[in-house]
Amino acid sequence: MTRLTRIYTRSGDEGQTGLANGSRVDKESPRIQSLGDLDELNAALGLLAAELEDTEQQTLVSNIQQQLFNLGGELALPGTTVIGAEQVLWLEQQLDQINADLPALKEFILPGGNLASAHAHLSRAICRRAERSLWRLSRTEQVNSESLKYLNRLSDLLFVLARTLARQSSATEPSWNREP
Repeated sequence: MTRLTRIYTRSGDEGQTGLANGSRVDKESPRIQSLGDLDELNAALGLLAAELEDTEQQTLVSNIQQQLFNLGGELALPGTTVIGAEQVLWLEQQLDQINADLPALKEFILPGGNLASAHAHLSRAICRRAERSLWRLSRTEQVNSESLKYLNRLSDLLFVLARTLARQSSATEPSWNREP
């Protein structure tokens, strides 16, 4: 199926863009901001995936990217629900599995460690922004509560994945030094 025959449409030249239901909204609307933040998160996850060597981790990130497209579909077609409790539970299960192999946190972790870990930390930070923008949208429009939970769990998952990735190249993770 062909979705686009031409990339540019000129329909957004006046500061509005179309939603999947045919309605037009301002490009700076909270809905479009949320969609943009999800798009940026998905692009950051693509960078992370390009750095991963472990096929289980690659599959994990790929599955998350697919779900983020589903979440974007919810936003592009107001009133649609795709993300459900089962996707949130799946993230929790992945989170518990990855976190089980990590030592308890004793200090704040600095983003970094290696390139893959740094990409996971960047993805986590973008995910937090996407969550904030979705909460902002929820203050004025109906938003699927499971999608809000999904982003909250995803940022936690990306944090423990970053910790795991940092430990793959070193026995320790970069931590915050309280002394200046």
